[in-house]
Amino acid sequence: MSIVIKTAELQEWQSIQEIRRVVFQEEQGVDTALEFDGKDDTAEQLIAYRNAQPVGTARIRYLDTKTAKIERLAVLSTARGQGIGKQLMQKAIERAIAQKMQEAVIHAQEYVKALYQQLGFVQEGETFDEAGIPHVKMRRKLTSNECD
Repeated sequence: MSIVIKTAELQEWQSIQEIRRVVFQEEQGVDTALEFDGKDDTAEQLIAYRNAQPVGTARIRYLDTKTAKIERLAVLSTARGQGIGKQLMQKAIERAIAQKMQEAVIHAQEYVKALYQQLGFVQEGETFDEAGIPHVKMRRKLTSNECD
């Protein structure tokens, strides 16, 4: 099984939209207007391929000169359980470090927060509702020596 994770190019946007539509809208019932919030144009998009087929995505928004927000992590159900979500997050962290970010923040769906804890994210505050789904805010400090 070959997994490739890369920064998406413009022609891959349709595949990213389809992955997010299936995962967030069909599976989780998220409203289209919430999922496609107008912030994609300014975000860095990642795409994951398994055996040359697009199966996952995540986006990174740079909130200011020190903080990256990693969002919209989605892996198709047929590709889950193979570490693709974790690899997408690792790539997003690498990209944020390459952009000289000092920290990464996420709004994690509560049922998968253990994945983010494995990657060094720490929960801040209580559970909150986002798009009808329980989430927790998590933060992680970034250091440039992680990429060495």
